[in-house]
Amino acid sequence: MLPAVPEYWYWICIATIFISLSSVYINRLLIQYCYVSSALLTTCYFALGFAWNAHYAQSRLTHVLSIEYEGRDFVLEGRVNALPQSSPGGAKFSFEVDRAWLGKESIDSFPAQVYLSWQPAWRNPQDVPQIIPGQRWEFKVKIKRPYGSLNPYTFDFERWSFHQDFGAIGSIRSGKLLLEKDIGISEFALAMEYQRWKLRQKIQRLLPEGARYGGVIAALVMGDQNAIDQEDWRVFNATGIGHLISISGLHVTMLAGFGAMLATFLWRRNNLPLLIPVGKFAAAVGFLTAFVYAWLAGFQIPAQRTMFMVGVVAFALWSGRNPRSFDIWWWALFVVLLIDPMAPYTPGFWLSFGAVAAILFAMQDSDGLLGLPTSRELELDWRYRLSQALKVACRVQAVVTIALLPLTLYWFYQVSIVSPLANAIAIPVVSYIVTPLAIAGALLPDFIGKWLLISAHATMDYLAIMLAWMANWRWGVVWSSQPAWWAIVFSTVGIIMTIRPGSIRESWFSRVVGLALTTSLFIHPSQNTNLSLGEFRATVLDIGQGTAVLIETRTKRLLYDTGPIQGKDNAGQRIILPYLRGRGINHIDRMVISHSDSDHIGGAATLLKEIQFDAMMGSLPSTNPLLANLEDRKIP
Repeated sequence: MLPAVPEYWYWICIATIFISLSSVYINRLLIQYCYVSSALLTTCYFALGFAWNAHYAQSRLTHVLSIEYEGRDFVLEGRVNALPQSSPGGAKFSFEVDRAWLGKESIDSFPAQVYLSWQPAWRNPQDVPQIIPGQRWEFKVKIKRPYGSLNPYTFDFERWSFHQDFGAIGSIRSGKLLLEKDIGISEFALAMEYQRWKLRQKIQRLLPEGARYGGVIAALVMGDQNAIDQEDWRVFNATGIGHLISISGLHVTMLAGFGAMLATFLWRRNNLPLLIPVGKFAAAVGFLTAFVYAWLAGFQIPAQRTMFMVGVVAFALWSGRNPRSFDIWWWALFVVLLIDPMAPYTPGFWLSFGAVAAILFAMQDSDGLLGLPTSRELELDWRYRLSQALKVACRVQAVVTIALLPLTLYWFYQVSIVSPLANAIAIPVVSYIVTPLAIAGALLPDFIGKWLLISAHATMDYLAIMLAWMANWRWGVVWSSQPAWWAIVFSTVGIIMTIRPGSIRESWFSRVVGLALTTSLFIHPSQNTNLSLGEFRATVLDIGQGTAVLIETRTKRLLYDTGPIQGKDNAGQRIILPYLRGRGINHIDRMVISHSDSDHIGGAATLLKEIQFDAMMGSLPSTNPLLANLEDRKIP
C-alpha cells in the first residue's frame, strides 16, 4: 500500500496518456506490431486507472480528522447537505462544516463533511427537532474518527464513511438553528436534496398513519430505504425481489422511455421537427428524465448505470452512430468508475452491471419481440408476439438467476429458490402498477396524489401478503457460507458455459456440465476439523458495549450473550447473524445469557428467529418475554 500519491503524479499521467495515444497510432500504422501496441495500451490503461484511484483515495485521506482532535468537544457551524435519516430515536445526517471551534480557537484543518447523530437522552433534555436539508445550524458536538466494528462478513462502517467522504463522525450535545433554509441559486445538488425531503414529507402526510409499506413507496419514488422494516427486508430478500424495492435500472428505463414518448408526441404537433429531428429531441428528453430520476434516487449505482447507458444511446443518436450493446455497457462502466472509483466495493455495482452483462451475452441470438414493436412486427398475430415476449422474458429471468449466483452468495450468503416465481409476479406489479402510481401520487396535487398513493400502497400490501407466504416456504431459501475464491472461479466458468447463446438442444451436455461446476459454490469448508479433542476456539465479536462470544469445539458450538439493542436495531441483526451466515453456521447447540441487561440479551430474539438452537441457559426473571419466545419454539 502506498503511503501517499507520488509528488509528480500529474506528469506521470500525462506521459501515460501520451504513450497510450502513441500506441493507438502505431497500432493503426504498423499491423505487424499490433499485439505489442495493444499490450502497451492495456498496461497504460491500468496505470491510469491506478493513478486515478490513488489520487481519489489520497484526497479522501486528507479529509480525515486529525488524531489530536479525537474525542474532543467542538462547536461546528454549517449546513445539512443531504437527506437525513429520521426515526423516533433521533436523527442521523451529513453535515457540511463551514467553521469549527475548539474552545475559543478557530480550527482551519477540520474535515469539510462529517456524519452526525442527534439522539435524545437524559443528559440532553432538548428534543430532537426536525432536520431538513439546507438548514444552517450551530452544534456542540463530540467528535471522533469514523470507526466501525471489526468483524468478518459484517457491514464495514469505516469503509462506507470513507466512500461518502465523511472525515469524522460525532454525537450532538446541543444545537441552535441559525437559518431555516440556506440554499443558493446555483446549488443544484442541495436543492435536489431539499426536494427529496419535501417528497418524503408529502408521501408520509398523504398515506394513512401507520401505513405498513410507506417506506417501500418512498424507496420507489426517491430511493430512500431507511423506513423499511427489517422483517419486510427479510421477506424481500428471501423471495429475491430486493432489487425492485428501490429506484432500479428497470424503473429508470421505464420513466426515460415515457419521457421520450411524451416528447415525441408533443414535438410532432407543430413545425419544431424542422429545427431538431423528433428522434434526437426525444433522446435528449429521455436522458434528461433519467438524469433527474437518478438524482432523485441519490445516484444509486443501478440508477447511475442505467442513466449513463441511456446517455450513451442519446449521444449515439445525436452523432449518427449505431453502437453495439456491449459498447454502451462499457461506456457506462467507464463513467461510473471515473466518477466513483470505490463503486466496486458495493454489492449494487456488481449486481447491476453483472446482470446487464449476462443478459447482453446470453441474448445475442434472441429474436424475441420485447419493447415497442416495429411496423413489420405489428403485422404478426398478437398472440404469437405475446408468446415470444413471454418466452424471452422467462429466458432473461433464468439467465439473471444463474449468472448472479456467485455474487448473491458472496454478498448475502443465500439463494432464493422461489425468486423466479416471485419475480414473475412482482416485476410487472411493482414496475407497471405500484411505481407509476407512487411517482404520479408524489408529483401531482394532494387531492389527486392522495388516492394514487393509497392505491399504490394497497397494491403493495396485497403483493406483500403473497411474498410473505412464499418467503415462509421451508425450501424457499438455501443458506450457504461465503464461497471461496476458487469456487467463484469454477462457477463463473460454469455459468458462461450454461448461459452462452446458441441452441440449448444442440449443446445441452456442455450446459449441464456448466451447471455442475456451479455447485462448487455450495461446498462448505470444514469448520472445526483443525480442533483436536479437548481444544476449543473462542471468537469474541466486536459489538461495542456488551458481550457476544462464539465458543466452538470439534463437535459443539455455544453462543455466550447476544450484545446490545438500540431502538429497532440490535447486535444480533447487525453483527452476530451476518457473521454466522458468512461462515455457514445455521445451528448452535446452546445459547447462554449471563443476565437480562439489554447489552447482553439484545440480539437474542432476532437470533432465535433465524438460527436453530437446541438449548438455552441463563438467569432471566420469569417475566422476561424471551422465556415465552423459547417456550413457543420448544427450546429447553
